[in-house]
Amino acid sequence: MTTQSEALPHRHVLTLPAVPSAVRVARETAEQTLMEWGIGLRHPTVDPALLILSELVTNSVRHAAALSPQLTVVYAAGRDCLAMGVHDRHPGRPPLFASGAGGLGTVMELVLGLGGTAVVRDDADSGGKTVWITLPL
Repeated sequence: MTTQSEALPHRHVLTLPAVPSAVRVARETAEQTLMEWGIGLRHPTVDPALLILSELVTNSVRHAAALSPQLTVVYAAGRDCLAMGVHDRHPGRPPLFASGAGGLGTVMELVLGLGGTAVVRDDADSGGKTVWITLPL
């Protein structure tokens, strides 16, 4: 499974205001983009991926909007994997693997259950971060 999203042949970037409606827009954009890439919405990875995306965008809206009025979603895919990243400019790092991580705990259970990976990457200036999820197709 390829893990570097830059190396994947399909890529789409969406920047949204950090408001609750961003969750719906990010999910609808994911559905449309996946179909354009030939990844059917009935693929067994798609529903969990959409739930994971919704949780990541919700987390960014809830916890980062005060310092990050915008968030960016990156969708990427290749023959054998799907990657999604949610970026905001809040410097706090979410505890992906901590017990009691709430919505992110659910995200991690889904990611690991599907054989995927998750990582938080800080911006070069440490003023923000991207939560990256990679799932096998």
